[in-house]
Amino acid sequence: MFIFRLLLKNAFRHKLRTLLTMLGLIVAICAFGLLRTIIDAWYAGVDGTSSTRLITRNAISLTFPLPLNYAERLKTVEGVTGISWSNWFGGIYITERNFFPQFAVEPASYLALYPEYVLNEDEKKAFILDRQGAIVGRKLANQYGWKIGDQIPLRGTIFPGTWAFTLRGIWDGVDAKTDESQFLFHWQFLAESVRKRSAKGADYVGVYVVRINEPNNAPLISERIDAQFKNSLAETLTETEKAFQLGFVSMSEAILVAINAVSFVIVIIIMAVMANTMTMTARERLAEYATLKALGFSPGFVVKLLFGESLVIALMGGGLGMLVTLPIAAAFAKAVGTLFPSFVVSETTMALQLLASAIVGVVAAAWPAWKMSRIDIVNGLRHVA
Repeated sequence: MFIFRLLLKNAFRHKLRTLLTMLGLIVAICAFGLLRTIIDAWYAGVDGTSSTRLITRNAISLTFPLPLNYAERLKTVEGVTGISWSNWFGGIYITERNFFPQFAVEPASYLALYPEYVLNEDEKKAFILDRQGAIVGRKLANQYGWKIGDQIPLRGTIFPGTWAFTLRGIWDGVDAKTDESQFLFHWQFLAESVRKRSAKGADYVGVYVVRINEPNNAPLISERIDAQFKNSLAETLTETEKAFQLGFVSMSEAILVAINAVSFVIVIIIMAVMANTMTMTARERLAEYATLKALGFSPGFVVKLLFGESLVIALMGGGLGMLVTLPIAAAFAKAVGTLFPSFVVSETTMALQLLASAIVGVVAAAWPAWKMSRIDIVNGLRHVA
């Protein structure tokens, strides 16, 4: 306890310098945590995937659809226990700035494949029975203030026209990784509307979602599915849901690498600032450390004093930076809306922030501690601070 009080007094002997250094630490650790959270949010869709689901799409490109009659053939593949399908809609709600994922799905089978969407039975039944019904995630509903029974108009881009939907349900995610920013409606409603305008394209789907009985057999079952449609007019490519999501993340790989690099550069910069502070501190106390050695204190004691003081400053600044990260991340999540399915500061990120603070404290004190441990007593006592 005495040592801690001594370290605390030493740390705040030059209050302005210490406070400015801590302010820099708070900003740096907060920025580090926020950037790490952005990276985590980019991978949120990957982390929320299931190992029992596969995605089957057109082998040429995701923009090419698959025939609806593939559904029956998929059911016959060994290892497949359930299937559903979806189409990307790409509508606009009021203005282009209001972006959120919209999918036309087969209601009953799709919800059966996504148990992480927690929807009460009454709302689920109302959605299934209403051809123009829709359901949304809680995050999306909160963002736009939607309530059950609201009419939601979407202006089509891929599918022209104004489409009106009645909100029949709002689902909650089973955990923080579950995407609550999607808008789901009936695929049949979309197909019928397309058929009225043109028979072409009505009986096609974007992707098939396939449930399998054994996650370890995913590669084998994927091969069986793709072999089923080999040499057809629409060959398929089947992959795990995680691999499918990673395909989208890889499109932004350069951005993620840059964000990752910047997060560590920030830590290195504050490490240099902290090292400068500790070097100035050691230089000012040269005579004190020489006196301690003259009184019989070992060089190790001097080293501990410097490392301890550096760690006190670093951990206090880092701890405050961690606390500041939480409200800033919440404000950022609100500002970006549904851009990220989930934007939460994880325990891993907070652990990395704490680790970064400790590393800054240790590295910053290394050089001055080494110098002070080798100080000559006579020369040190001659020093005038």
